Amino acid sequence: MGDQLARGEDFEKKAEKKLNSWGLFGSKYEDAADLFDKAANCFKLAKSWDKAGSTYVKLANCHLKVESKHEAAQAYVDAAHCYKKTATKEAISCLQQAVNMFCDIGRLSMAARYYKEIAELYESEQNIEQAIDYYEKAADFFQNEEVSTSANQCKQKVAQFAAQIEQYQKAIEIYEEIARQSLTNNLLKYGVKGHLLNAGICQLCKGDVVAISNALERYQELDPTFSGTRECKLLADIASAIDEEDVTKFTDVVKEFDSMTPLDSWKTTLLLRVKEKLKAKELEEDDLT
Repeated sequence: MGDQLARGEDFEKKAEKKLNSWGLFGSKYEDAADLFDKAANCFKLAKSWDKAGSTYVKLANCHLKVESKHEAAQAYVDAAHCYKKTATKEAISCLQQAVNMFCDIGRLSMAARYYKEIAELYESEQNIEQAIDYYEKAADFFQNEEVSTSANQCKQKVAQFAAQIEQYQKAIEIYEEIARQSLTNNLLKYGVKGHLLNAGICQLCKGDVVAISNALERYQELDPTFSGTRECKLLADIASAIDEEDVTKFTDVVKEFDSMTPLDSWKTTLLLRVKEKLKAKELEEDDLT
């Protein structure tokens, strides 16, 4: 490891020396770029991630001097992947630089890919608002490039986080849109009931029984097979429990569904919010009597 670190530092010194020397403008930066690349690889082997990251940034700058934007963007991506291990903020900054360059040269699918990576980094930092923002950007770019599977994956992330921070209407619109799109694709049809269930749970969180009933009618018109599913029955039974202000019925209905189709943590969290509201309502009624 120490040997690789020393080799990296040696390559880096040679690169800096090359930059400060006289020589033909273009070749000077190309030669320095080659040496910075070797230095960064040595730093990676030595697991000196910060040094590797900063060296890739120097490499990117060399590429920019000779207008090699694609290579510069790739160097920023390599820098980000090193910084990811130690400094998330630096990693995000480098990926943003890469995205800007990929946009400049019309490589929008690459820009989309790295927007998604920025979103994932924000997600890992629990920065939900920024994660939503970058998943939305990634979804737009993927959509423009007609990579609809990746676009939908990003949209689902936006919906998931929107519901988490109680932006239920936004989540509902996304899940309903994905359900509509999926109906026209034989491979995606099987997932429609899951998207409609997610949209329905968000409707339940809003607590408007009339809106829930209207939504269920719409979902059954959208997909006539939905009315025969356990997902539809779950939503209808919960709506009925809310209407009757019956916490026990709510609990039994959810427990029965969960015993056959285990609910993931996102659904469980939202359904617990619905239950808490229902409990509060029941207590209110008790206080009035």
